[in-house]
Amino acid sequence: MLRLLGHQRRDNYQLTRRDLLHVGGLGLLGVGLEQFLASQAAQAAPTESPRTFGRAKSCILIYKYGAPPQHETFDPKPDAPANIQGELKATATKIPGIQIGEGLPKTAAILDRLTVVRSLTHPFPLHGTVYATTGIPDVDTKIESLPRHQRQWPFMGSLVDYLAERQSPGADVELPRNIVLPWVMGSKNEIPPLAGPYGGMLGMRYDPVYTEFLAEGTKLAPEIGRGKAFKDPLLGILPTDRFQLPGGAAAAGATEKLETRRSLLTQFNDIRRDLDSSPRIGTFRKQQQLAYSILTSGKMQEALDFGREPLPMREAYGMNLFGQSCLAARRLIEAGSKFVTVIWDAYGLNAGSWDTHHNHFGRLKDFLLPVFDQTFSALILDLEQRGLLDETLVLVLSEHGRTPQIDSKPQGAGRHHWSSAYSQVYAGGGMGRGRVIGQTDKIAGDVVDNPISPKDILATAFHLLGIDPETTFPDALGRPLPLTGTGKFRPELVE
Repeated sequence: MLRLLGHQRRDNYQLTRRDLLHVGGLGLLGVGLEQFLASQAAQAAPTESPRTFGRAKSCILIYKYGAPPQHETFDPKPDAPANIQGELKATATKIPGIQIGEGLPKTAAILDRLTVVRSLTHPFPLHGTVYATTGIPDVDTKIESLPRHQRQWPFMGSLVDYLAERQSPGADVELPRNIVLPWVMGSKNEIPPLAGPYGGMLGMRYDPVYTEFLAEGTKLAPEIGRGKAFKDPLLGILPTDRFQLPGGAAAAGATEKLETRRSLLTQFNDIRRDLDSSPRIGTFRKQQQLAYSILTSGKMQEALDFGREPLPMREAYGMNLFGQSCLAARRLIEAGSKFVTVIWDAYGLNAGSWDTHHNHFGRLKDFLLPVFDQTFSALILDLEQRGLLDETLVLVLSEHGRTPQIDSKPQGAGRHHWSSAYSQVYAGGGMGRGRVIGQTDKIAGDVVDNPISPKDILATAFHLLGIDPETTFPDALGRPLPLTGTGKFRPELVE
């Protein structure tokens, strides 16, 4: 029996990540021994490796929950009728003859460093975070709200973590390989967290390590709809605000943390004595060593502390949670983490974030576009100045796009879900520079040239990270599944 902070578990000594979220301020492992022992090494199919294979040493994934519109971002249609083009116009970019939305002027100025894909397409206009970030072949609405369902495919960062561990078993780890900022996705809005950034069928052991942020925002964000507005920290925070490590540990005193760690170690030793005759003991000891190494290391705490950065740098990223999260992501990558995800999540109502069914133009003009534009451009320039851009892959992903036709009925108008055609942007780590790939029709409603699946983006990202996209991982029954399902490496995206 394992007791953590007064709670008891009777799980055959399985220590979950949720438990470790309450221990020493850092939840990493979620050790499920049965799941761990059942997992098998990934099998990689031999393929030729172009010169970009393995160019990226790490990845920063920016996930914009709710899905931004292609028209006001990377595929404007300045010659379209007003009910398609909308209130925001197009602007010139660093690439001659290429325009993007006028709400992204800083991004326009660095487009020569980026790859834009205008021809993403798939058949599921739903908030399928699992579909966008894993190899699952279809949107399965029956399990979208069940992160622990055995049919859930593992998050991209979880696969990177899993494969790195298989390649170097027993390696000392002071900094988690798979981290998500600023909080558990969906934990700050009105519905329970949906599936997506989790270990899926690999087990809780491969869940990302999540940080926590509890401070209130400093500014009222433009209304989401139904007359509701919130002080969204993604729009503004105080310079003194900081991340907490999971479980509120930053607010706990040092004595409490020390006693919790001591209690954990005592229980580990008790369990080890019970398991001395078990063949599982080697695996369990390895997890004990890994947990203790991370719990007692200050490396993650130091990397997360964006307050160590000079104030001008912090202000360049934006004094808001999205900006400071991206700054912390850069610090984590510098410190040695492999895969860091920054989620621009819904706050307050589930229909928030980039899900602009209501007040579409107000939220874009006064919140979403200017905050993203400042932070994203600052991140790219910062990575470049530090010599990190060539080896750091930056992905900006979302579920889908938004309807060509503007709905004028909601207050502030709206665009609704649309997956037949949408746009995304990427940079660094071997991605092409100054490329605009694919084409849509006159209203950005359908792809007319070079359709690309979101699975192809994942496959190409794995290639850049030095992982053959044909590599497999085991499902819950040990059967091999391809990392990205039907995804294929797309050479036109890379240098």
